[in-house]
Amino acid sequence: MRKRILVTGGAGFLGSHLCERLLDQGHDVLCLDNLFTGQKQNIAHLMSNPYFGFVRNDVTFPFFVEVDEIYNLACPASPVHYQFDPVQTTKTSVHGAINMLGLAKRTKAKILQASTSEVYGDPEIHPQPESYWGKVNPIGIRSCYDEGKRCAETLFFDYHRQHKVRIKVARIFNTYGPRMHPNDGRVVSNFIMQALTGKDITIFGDGLQTRSFCYRDDLIEGLIRLMNTSDEVTGPINIGNPNEFTMLELAQSVLKITNSSSKIIFKPLPSDDPKQRQPVITIAKQVLNWEPTIQLEEGLKKTIAYFDDLLKGDLAKFYDIK
Repeated sequence: MRKRILVTGGAGFLGSHLCERLLDQGHDVLCLDNLFTGQKQNIAHLMSNPYFGFVRNDVTFPFFVEVDEIYNLACPASPVHYQFDPVQTTKTSVHGAINMLGLAKRTKAKILQASTSEVYGDPEIHPQPESYWGKVNPIGIRSCYDEGKRCAETLFFDYHRQHKVRIKVARIFNTYGPRMHPNDGRVVSNFIMQALTGKDITIFGDGLQTRSFCYRDDLIEGLIRLMNTSDEVTGPINIGNPNEFTMLELAQSVLKITNSSSKIIFKPLPSDDPKQRQPVITIAKQVLNWEPTIQLEEGLKKTIAYFDDLLKGDLAKFYDIK
């Protein structure tokens, strides 16, 4: 059955790939994005599809449309972008959730919230299961994103309990792949761009802090599987790759694959930067029959090839890449 599906943040890194996959599955997809961090070129190849639509709009304003499902991905996800306008970041998470939940309530649509591993803060429990409540600084420079996403989860479950809205909450861990913004400040894109342009690779802290990196195709598969579960499955469910790497190991892998002569330099660790991040994905395995299939080296090669093409092509000027 062809479903009418709304994807907020649909012109972003993950949103554009999600739109693509849903169209491939035969659905009618409407992409909503204010293009703060999303890019039109991410969805340009979809514009000729009669079952794809694009609306430039902000989720902080009410939006009215008839839909069967909503994927709520709208929110800047990298520190560089979400700290640029922290008040707007919180509004996007909170007001955006209220508006999309209101839409889901009216249309009786199923709605998925793209939450984040940042709800765990700088965790005292490692690795992080969904049952862990987290350790977040409510007044720190990252809290506009961390607490905004935590509040959005609260709203989702309250709408579910009070108004019987059919909800799904995915806690997304570090994800990477083609269409990442080259200037978004995230560690994978940073390291790759620095290596490809011969600049020093910048590691903040001692390089021993860890992250777990999930390739975009695996992540999108996890979101779709969660949306397609029965109404009894609400989440939250961790979606991420449980293999853990230090920042130093990631930098060395990027240097090896790019064959770059860039040097690794160290700078002070930013405030409230989590020292460990690794998902427990037992629930995803059991409930979604999902686990990552693409490991770091394979995913890095695909992502490096994308950025290499970007540097050589016309988009380098658009992204202000020197």
